Amino acid sequence: MTVRPSGPPIGLRLSGTARQVSRAFDDALAQAGGSTPAWQVLVSLKSRKLGNQRELAEAMGIQGATLTHHLNTMERDGLLTRRRDPDNRRVHVVELTEEGERLFHRLREVVTAFDRQLRAGLGEEELAAFERVLARLLENSRQR
Repeated sequence: MTVRPSGPPIGLRLSGTARQVSRAFDDALAQAGGSTPAWQVLVSLKSRKLGNQRELAEAMGIQGATLTHHLNTMERDGLLTRRRDPDNRRVHVVELTEEGERLFHRLREVVTAFDRQLRAGLGEEELAAFERVLARLLENSRQR
């Protein structure tokens, strides 16, 4: 006997919630002069000390062409520089400029405030349970 769910499918609820939260996050970053892709590049460069585009794309979980598009925009905006690695001419080394450093710090404040907003009213036990549910949903999504 098949048990019918008591509400909408979990995947639909999760997808809709993620989309709304993502839009709010994008809006918060945009108000500070950034974007989600720019934040991902900045935080990856700052936290992992990655220097080349291939490592950066892998860390962000995106394709090289997508990363190149974001890096082109950020380079044009004066946030980073790219240069060929003298030891391996096929590799581009990516470095933040002073303006990129300033944007990182500005966006870090926005991200921290947004995270605080999302956590409002949730206790440690609820957050731990939420993390477990997310991990289980991810695990379940990979089973076939």
